Amino acid sequence: MSDTNTFPWGPATGVGSMPGGDARESAKTVTGSFEDFPFLAELPARGPGADMIGRSIGLLVEMYAHVEPSGWRVSDRPGRDTRRAHSWLGEDLDALEEFTQGYEGPVKVQAVGPWTLAAALELRGGEAALGDAGACRDLTGSLAEGLRGHLADVRRRLPGASIVLQLDEPSLTAVLRGSVRTASGYRTHRAVDRQIVESALRDVVAVHDGPVVVHSCAPGVPFALLRRAGAAGISFDFSLLTEREEEAIGEAVESGTRILAGVVPSTDAALSDPGGSVMGVRTLWRRLGLNPGTLAESVVITPSCGLAGASPAYARAALAHCVRAARSLADNPE
Repeated sequence: MSDTNTFPWGPATGVGSMPGGDARESAKTVTGSFEDFPFLAELPARGPGADMIGRSIGLLVEMYAHVEPSGWRVSDRPGRDTRRAHSWLGEDLDALEEFTQGYEGPVKVQAVGPWTLAAALELRGGEAALGDAGACRDLTGSLAEGLRGHLADVRRRLPGASIVLQLDEPSLTAVLRGSVRTASGYRTHRAVDRQIVESALRDVVAVHDGPVVVHSCAPGVPFALLRRAGAAGISFDFSLLTEREEEAIGEAVESGTRILAGVVPSTDAALSDPGGSVMGVRTLWRRLGLNPGTLAESVVITPSCGLAGASPAYARAALAHCVRAARSLADNPE
């Protein structure tokens, strides 16, 4: 994995999803907003296969799934839903390639991590793969192999770019706490041992020779576990941070881990001035006794989560606001 201290991280970027269904328009908005750190947009409004679970299932090697009323379920062979996922990912990559001709900075691509995928993907009997240790191992291996091919494709299309891989793990805390519900809804799956969780994440992180970010917009992000698994950056909703987690963030920053701070609301809201949006980050730095001069090199500003639920106008405004907030943090760290 690349040294995060020398990797050219940008000051601001998005989380992943965008509103609407026009791949070219989204790519144009993303690359126009983030000249220093664009990302591959996801457009879940197009339907199953464009959602983050469906897109990542489409990356799996020798594992297939189709859509049931209850969600994605394992299949024996690829079907219409898998083909649709491949098609939409191809459209999105085509659009990003078009608008990044000659670009030589960092670019972020997203995929669902193994534990959120295990919590969402149903086995043939209707229960989540999470409840079957063997299925979890198979899923992790298939995802890792699929990501290798996906990242190779991105590198071919964007030969001058430095790729950041983001693993979306919104269900990770629930997996660790044993609060993922079974199909009946009356019980929960048993908590997965933290060492097993960490090992699977490490296996998936290891497929990329550049930085890997783990994102979760759920409360209780396990910062220390993610660092041990090899995450070079941790992306989270800053408003959900508690005092109990602050020490772990301080340790992460001092070890060189990048903090992708989600400080801009991900659904339509009144936006404060850019300086106000990052005031909490400055305050946290002071409480932790960290050097304010390290803020710009340690923190990337993002929306709190994906923007799929926002209006197109607000999504554009939110991305532009992230850039202005990052500039405010760099210009006035104290």
